[in-house]
Amino acid sequence: QVQVVESGGGLVQAGGSLRLSCTASGRTFSSYAMAWFRQAPGKEREFVSVISGSGAITRYADSVKGRFTISRDNAKNTVYLQMNSLKPEDTAVYYCAAQNSGIISYREVTYNYWGQGTQVTVSS
Repeated sequence: QVQVVESGGGLVQAGGSLRLSCTASGRTFSSYAMAWFRQAPGKEREFVSVISGSGAITRYADSVKGRFTISRDNAKNTVYLQMNSLKPEDTAVYYCAAQNSGIISYREVTYNYWGQGTQVTVSS
């Protein structure tokens, strides 16, 4: 069983930055595709970003492209989401997800393991 734990959420003013971190247990972390999703109040959970096991491939939702950067450190079993130029509409619970097939996917159902989420609140 892979355990996924997010950290780094908080309250920030519009235009500010936050960096989320996600650690996942397991000796084969470098083979996992890792993704971030988010769920705003009253809305469905949505894809934010994904990174391949090696880190060579990244994808972003259009709403965050150019503002968010996903990266990973396989030596630390950790993936990061650097969020810049934050907007009030970025307010959500952010979830980290892992999948051991290594497939780059935007779909929740392809991810085997999920964290509990971390709250990000952007004030205007």
